[in-house]
Amino acid sequence: MDLVPDLSQAVARGEIIAYFQPQVDAITRRVVAVEALARWRHPTLGLILPGVFIPLAEQYGLIADIGSFMIDEGCRCAAEWDDRGFGVQVAVNVSAAQLRTPAMLDHVAVRLRQHELPAAALVIEITESLPVIAIAEVCDRLNRMRSIGLGISVDDYGTGFSSMSQLMALPATEVKIDRSRVQGGTSSDAFITEVVEMARDRGLRVVAEGVETEEQLRVVRELGVDRVQGYLFGRPLPERDTVHLLEALT
Repeated sequence: MDLVPDLSQAVARGEIIAYFQPQVDAITRRVVAVEALARWRHPTLGLILPGVFIPLAEQYGLIADIGSFMIDEGCRCAAEWDDRGFGVQVAVNVSAAQLRTPAMLDHVAVRLRQHELPAAALVIEITESLPVIAIAEVCDRLNRMRSIGLGISVDDYGTGFSSMSQLMALPATEVKIDRSRVQGGTSSDAFITEVVEMARDRGLRVVAEGVETEEQLRVVRELGVDRVQGYLFGRPLPERDTVHLLEALT
């Protein structure tokens, strides 16, 4: 509660910043995408992680400014990195509150035009824990996003409300298997196998989150995932350090 007054001005004061975590091709280990993750650089408390301030932002109606800022940063960086020849996609997390806002798609479209960025360079990540009622409410907007070429990723799959049939009803281009499923997985993991088979049937890309060891990479690669994300290939980094990583691994 004490953070709320500070958070209400955090974007305006330039305290919200974007960090980026790489996603690599499961076979080539080349960086093909990054996920943009919000951080709050508080003037007295230091760096605050999103698990602390994003729920506050959603609860007190402050998420729109943070979400818009992260979309702006995602588009700006994607365009700059494309100009440098990195050619990586940038994934940006979007909350249920943002998805319920009709102006959100217009905001994304304006930023894409401003940066002369192809829509396919941007991926919108929605959480799999989104309540079923909210999924029904935003499906039309997700379809509109798909229609202009944006990628739609279902994040943290395996932890929330969605069943496989509900996932199949979403206009997604990608599904990200939650780290809790990946880190406990084996080469005969039925859950990951089912997700991969469903994704193949629908033409979806599969990303395994939370890959921290070579053994975990071996398992998910054998099970057929397309991309991996986790500490094995890099922690979330500020923009300058991300550029160094892209120079080394793309």
